[in-house]
Amino acid sequence: MDIILVSSRFAKARTITLNGRHLIFAATLIFGAMLAVAFAAQHAISRFQPEVPGTQTELQQKQQSYLRDGIDALAVRVGQMQAQLLRLDTLGSRLAKLSGMRPQEFNFEQAPPQGGPFVPAAQQDISMSSLERQLANLSELLNDRNDKLVAMETLLLQDNLDKKKFPSVAPVSEGDYSSNFGWRIDPFTGKNAMHEGVDFMAPEGTPIMASAAGVIVYAGFHPQYGNMVEIDHGNDIVTRYGHASRLLVTVGQVVRSGQEIAEVGSTGRSTGSHLHFEVRYKGIAQNPRRFLESAAS
Repeated sequence: MDIILVSSRFAKARTITLNGRHLIFAATLIFGAMLAVAFAAQHAISRFQPEVPGTQTELQQKQQSYLRDGIDALAVRVGQMQAQLLRLDTLGSRLAKLSGMRPQEFNFEQAPPQGGPFVPAAQQDISMSSLERQLANLSELLNDRNDKLVAMETLLLQDNLDKKKFPSVAPVSEGDYSSNFGWRIDPFTGKNAMHEGVDFMAPEGTPIMASAAGVIVYAGFHPQYGNMVEIDHGNDIVTRYGHASRLLVTVGQVVRSGQEIAEVGSTGRSTGSHLHFEVRYKGIAQNPRRFLESAAS
């Protein structure tokens, strides 16, 4: 192929001869330029257009991962609440026993019975955020109820301890009243005199028991009471046990309610084998039968 170039700058026309190799090379250059332009355009488009998820599978995987994370978080919260409920069940059982309730009245091992007609709500679906809020509120309520029940248990335990320090146990298991509290004819002088306790007629050697828990503040011989034990129960309450044949405790010893502290005898100012039992509040003699009968009722 001949190409003739004519120009005012040239003195004469010039002729360029192109053979087949020249044409193939030119076509190759043109094709390469077109490819370069295409790649450049594609790169520009991919760089400046907004990012779009590649496939539907990736979107589904992200949704499943989000749901798994939410379910795991809810499972942890439910586990914590189950532990709280277990503590409340245990605490409730202890409170029921402390308060004297019958086991069938409050059975903490069974869910409370429920029922009634189904009335659907306006919106039945519960969102994840709404469920998390409800669980958080319920967890706070459980903690609050646990604190209040623990405080109630403390009060009940304190009340039971106070009752154990309250003269409520008969000092002898067997024995009839031979002389009551109050004014009577004194067996030694025959005159009217105040009897500041009650007498239990019982054979010598019969066990004498502490009417309540306390500390021994006197254990020895007294001219009037004979071998006597005196127990301080706190709250200004003191009990006395007189005319014993033998003492089994010492001063400073702590005794529990119903513990044997002496044996019945007839020492001191006594006409026969019996126990003289007194209850004093702030140093003033009280009728022991009132304490024992109120504890039995």
